[in-house]
Amino acid sequence: MKQFFYVLSFALLLGGCSPDEAVVPTPPVADSTKKDSSFTPTPYNLIYPTIKRNGYFRVWPRLVMPANNPLTVEGVALGKKLFFDSLLSATNTIACASCHLQTQAFADNKRFSVGVEGRVGSRNSMPLFNLGWAEMFNQTPHRFFWDGRKASMEDQVLGPIGDPVEMNQDLAELVTELKAKADYPQMFKKAFGSDSITIKGVMMAIAQFERTLISGNSKFDKYLRFEAELTEQELNGYAIYSTEGKGDCFHCHAVSPLFTDFSMRNNGLDSVVEGKGLGAITGNPLHMGLFKTPSLRNLSFTAPYMHDGRFNTLEEVVEFYNSQTKDSQTTDAAIRKHFKNGGLNLTSKEKADLVAFLRTLNDEDFLTNPNFK
Repeated sequence: MKQFFYVLSFALLLGGCSPDEAVVPTPPVADSTKKDSSFTPTPYNLIYPTIKRNGYFRVWPRLVMPANNPLTVEGVALGKKLFFDSLLSATNTIACASCHLQTQAFADNKRFSVGVEGRVGSRNSMPLFNLGWAEMFNQTPHRFFWDGRKASMEDQVLGPIGDPVEMNQDLAELVTELKAKADYPQMFKKAFGSDSITIKGVMMAIAQFERTLISGNSKFDKYLRFEAELTEQELNGYAIYSTEGKGDCFHCHAVSPLFTDFSMRNNGLDSVVEGKGLGAITGNPLHMGLFKTPSLRNLSFTAPYMHDGRFNTLEEVVEFYNSQTKDSQTTDAAIRKHFKNGGLNLTSKEKADLVAFLRTLNDEDFLTNPNFK
């Protein structure tokens, strides 16, 4: 039975996303600084999780790094410092880490995070882990944020910094403030070969740090490496998750190792979807109500759930998919096909088993990894 699930897992991961649009990258921020000719940054050794299959260890798919922003020890160190620095906000009170807490798998435990001057947002903070694979498995320009408005890790960095509700920082002012700090010019020089502080450097450094936020040591991962056993309830939940006539979760969330296909979908939250989700960005009626499919890893730490944080518990989420999904003009086919039967029709035991399996995707080590502090 295990071997069947391994084959299913890799087939779903590697075949779950089909390209539907050409990638149109956002033009990079101009950077005319000259680099020191002796600039030799240290390559960052990214450690990939493994699974064991047929007696052999197999690493997760290796990330494809941008040619102009490879991972370096110095770049990641700078990105981490910036991620935790409240200078990135207009009031010097809010850092990236204020709304993306390591103890919450780099999400927030509030429905809507609070930005500068107590301003409250309208989207639930997404967790930050395993983000680099979105650039591999989502072959569209709509990869980051709930509404898919950014295409690359670098592009998405500036969104919260300049957002008036979140950090509300003027980018020119940010550069001035960073220059005034004694350690930043030297850190930029070590990372990028010049002590000139630029917004492009801020984007690149934070993106580097975020690419290192890899979560892959849950109980389920250990099960795949034959280092742990799942209980009967958890195995039943895994079967429900992976079976089309039961939970049918795998169509959108794949299985191992990433538990998302990184696509944009309408999962049936609302019957009226005009002006919502990806459609609000593209203006395409076929995109209305489509939001990013999140990973199901670390669910115990990332509540509340959905783009608007409307559900507080995993049990509520499972019941939503079981009996409460709504139809609209863009509801995903994987959801709509269950309408004829009135929903998934899972029993109370099956729902509890499914929740038990989902909790095996929690990675406690990720929450305490000193490399991310």
